[in-house]
Amino acid sequence: MHESLVDLRSDTVTQPTPAMRAAMMAAPLGDDVFGADPTVNTLQETIASLLGFEAALFVPTGTQSNLCGILAHCGRGDEYIVGQQQHCYRWEGGGAAVFGSVQPQPLDHAPDGSLPLAQIEAAIKPDDAHFARTRLLALENTLGGKVLPMDYLREATALARRRGLATHLDGARLFNAAVASRGADPYARAREIASHFDSVSVCFSKGLGAPVGSALVGRRDFIARAHRIRKMAGGGMRQAGLLAAAALHALDHHVERLAEDHALARRLAEGLAAIPGLRVEAPQSNIVFVDLEGDAAARGTALIEHLKAQGVLATGLYRLRFVTHLDVDAAGVDRAIAAVRGFFAQA
Repeated sequence: MHESLVDLRSDTVTQPTPAMRAAMMAAPLGDDVFGADPTVNTLQETIASLLGFEAALFVPTGTQSNLCGILAHCGRGDEYIVGQQQHCYRWEGGGAAVFGSVQPQPLDHAPDGSLPLAQIEAAIKPDDAHFARTRLLALENTLGGKVLPMDYLREATALARRRGLATHLDGARLFNAAVASRGADPYARAREIASHFDSVSVCFSKGLGAPVGSALVGRRDFIARAHRIRKMAGGGMRQAGLLAAAALHALDHHVERLAEDHALARRLAEGLAAIPGLRVEAPQSNIVFVDLEGDAAARGTALIEHLKAQGVLATGLYRLRFVTHLDVDAAGVDRAIAAVRGFFAQA
């Protein structure tokens, strides 16, 4: 194994920068379970204000943030409408159903990652004892690196409101979606995206590069319900200001630089697209999906092992995926392209 890895498995693999570590070490601390950690309180106030909400709740993970959000909106016997590929349905262990007795109603995505409005409308159950009560529409932005169009967000959430549903956004990569709208102020764009929803989950440990943590934002009474659920889910942390300081640093210093990750993803996609046997989906943000075609289709596992031997890490759980982040540079991207090219050359 190479000593220096190019780790493209996820944007969760980043190490805190020296400046972030310094901010963590300098953070004033208290016991957050008592509401007495000043750095956590500052983070919660900052992210709530930034996104235009009354309150926020700092949690260990995006999975817990989504869980607290769904269960604060829904009760036993309720359901939420969600996409087949959304994280809060497919990749979170069925938590809403297991812990909250909240039924998901998954829908197929359109090619752009949206849920067709007609399908959302058709999935809303009538008020009848035979059916779960439809309470919530959950969307995700970005979804697999795709940025949901602003007009779509406006129309989908307006539909939900007309039908009496609450709305939740899994915005784990909300700031990637904001930065992908080139020319717009990313903070203002993030606030605009969030404005269409009753609650939003934001992750600090993906593209923003903090080691741990997400936040759930919403109305004050909603966050009070979510806080109770966080307690039941074991998410209360004590001197959590160490982690909140990293998130605050990331909000101040790592948002606009996401454009660099997006540019590297385009560089990677362009390089891979020139290799026969690969079909590359043009990235909209920092995630590149690749499908192997023809004779290469059955060699995905072998390709991943070859890349690993060359010091390049990628995932292939259902498609080959590469994710750029602050610990990857242009040289690393070029090395990944060369490693893939070498695999097919030796074949």
